Amino acid sequence: MRTTDLIAASKIAASTNGQNDHVAALRFITCGSVDDGKSTLIGRLLVDSRAVLQDHLAGVQRGGETDLALLTDGLSAEREQGITIDVAYRYFATEARKFIIGDAPGHEQYTRNMVTAASSADAAVVLVDATKLDWQNPQLSLLPQTRRHSLLAHLLRVHSLVFAVNKLDAVADPALAWQHIRAALAAFARTAGIAVHATVPVSALKGWNVVDAQPGWCGYDGPTLLQVLELLPNTPADTGLPLALPVQWVEKFSASSDTSQGRRVFWGRVAAGRVAPGMEVQIFPSGLTARVAQVLDHVRRPGEVPAGLSAGVILDREVDVSRGDWLLAVAPTTGAADEFDTPSGPFNPGRELKATVAWMDDEPLVAGRVYWALHGHRWIKAKIRRIVHKLDINTLAQEDASQLDANAIGHVELILQEAVATLPYSRSRVLGSLILVDTASHKTAGAVLIN
Repeated sequence: MRTTDLIAASKIAASTNGQNDHVAALRFITCGSVDDGKSTLIGRLLVDSRAVLQDHLAGVQRGGETDLALLTDGLSAEREQGITIDVAYRYFATEARKFIIGDAPGHEQYTRNMVTAASSADAAVVLVDATKLDWQNPQLSLLPQTRRHSLLAHLLRVHSLVFAVNKLDAVADPALAWQHIRAALAAFARTAGIAVHATVPVSALKGWNVVDAQPGWCGYDGPTLLQVLELLPNTPADTGLPLALPVQWVEKFSASSDTSQGRRVFWGRVAAGRVAPGMEVQIFPSGLTARVAQVLDHVRRPGEVPAGLSAGVILDREVDVSRGDWLLAVAPTTGAADEFDTPSGPFNPGRELKATVAWMDDEPLVAGRVYWALHGHRWIKAKIRRIVHKLDINTLAQEDASQLDANAIGHVELILQEAVATLPYSRSRVLGSLILVDTASHKTAGAVLIN
């Protein structure tokens, strides 16, 4: 995270005076094809919601005009080329909500950055540039990157997806363009099985329907984009599942400590369920069991901690637990008893996985290759057994494939060096995902979503 982002966050926190503290901040990303106006849209949101200081605004003047895209494009290469390369995070707040925005790049070669941003987002705003489409054609085709980013947001379980049709002010017949593009987006979403929360016509450059409404423009009288964002729900935590906690850090206290009575504290963010004193847990992969003696929250207060929050766990006896291990519920805490057919509840450990892969490396994915796989905080070796098929992002058809090229989406079978305790990604973002890393270059190669 950039230093300027942290400074902006502190300024916003000071300015809101707790007016909207009861509403969790919405993390959303803007994505879509290159030059669709993502950075300009975020700049418009920041300016029109008065979240930009005057000295910062003066620094993005170009030829007497305000270049809104420069409010997020901070890298020198981004300013020189007029493109977004890295994900830039910005913070702002209204009277109703706090927001954390991720400006994702539109170029295909930077798709990996978009995937990184989407993996932790509550919502995605997919921009569509009306001027790049055959808007006079009722059967118009969407841009490949619009389809790809929408599919990736859907695969990554981004809770809410919003289409923003931009630059309608630059076409000869905005109402006709809006009608045809909205229909094309709806048809694509139906075919792909994507639930769309809203579709809004906007002009990021002029500010129409972004923060301030433009009544009747394009025949649209619905909410502005900001009004839509203010009402979007946060991604619900996986509290309805049995406990799963990946251990990130082991803390050792002295015997005189009042907090732990000399026992080690196992820290990590609760991935599923909740952790509370008295629960029996199994350490994975060792299989040892123990009972939770005490639970600390992120400020070391004792008490129960739910999924999505960090916790420190103190066990009732000394067992070997290291970074990368998991604390899993032994007995069911919810659901039918027949779901829990292993000592680790529904987390059925195994070495063979079927998964969907979003491939991000320039080196193609081929069967037989071995990669490092990261599950939680645990590193293991993973071998690609076979490529089942790849997805054609234009037709959404499944095609036979011998390899997956950069930015492709496909289904594969993996063999792991050691067993991992997993759930389908559709049930748990943390337990159902892995990252593949090239063993030679150490580059992040692919995002794996377990089926």
